[in-house]
Amino acid sequence: MIKIRDLRKVYTTEEVETTALNSVNLEIGEGEYAAIMGPSGCGKSTLLNILGMLDNPTSGEYFFKEQDVAKYSERQRANLRKRNIGFVFQSFNLIDELTIYENVELPLLYLGIPASERRKRVNEVLEQLQIMPRKKHFPQQLSGGQQQRVAVARAVIANPGLILADEPTGNLDSVHGDEVMQLLTTLNENGTTIVMVTHSQAYAEYSRRIVNLFDGHIVTENIRKAAGAQ
Repeated sequence: MIKIRDLRKVYTTEEVETTALNSVNLEIGEGEYAAIMGPSGCGKSTLLNILGMLDNPTSGEYFFKEQDVAKYSERQRANLRKRNIGFVFQSFNLIDELTIYENVELPLLYLGIPASERRKRVNEVLEQLQIMPRKKHFPQQLSGGQQQRVAVARAVIANPGLILADEPTGNLDSVHGDEVMQLLTTLNENGTTIVMVTHSQAYAEYSRRIVNLFDGHIVTENIRKAAGAQ
């Protein structure tokens, strides 16, 4: 699904040039579950943003489903992104003025899905993630764990092949964090590819592959049998 070669990302201001990613090489196949780890400032979120086509690399190659997207325009990236990738963020990124139902429905509106199909899909996902009783509530009326559950529902509503999760448990206590990790594990077991950035070794062990970044380089990779779920 993903192949990157000699990927570099350099941020330049008038006074300083900062290399966030330096000669990164990585392949992620369909159905994989990979965790990206490393200290703050090592390039984890930068890499995730490039994988999610929210940013372009300075140089190097990025193939997504065999398409060379490294030099795509923003419009080309957006069209590919909205049909193939779901995002889960640490800060939930829900829209406070929309109900839970409306937040989850939003990606389908962007895709131009007819109203009857939207209603069917949203209700199915709300039932699946056990948040149907909250569908008329607003985000601020929910706990952090419930809000992240809604964010996962929004991420999967368009049936993307890839979920990118940036510290998805960062604002949650351990109980709600475990719930979110179990959700991601179930999605992966059902065939969704997942790439997750995390600081937590315990949560990284839900994955089947741990990629360690340091100073913009991949320093180690560990392919392993998932141990987080029983």
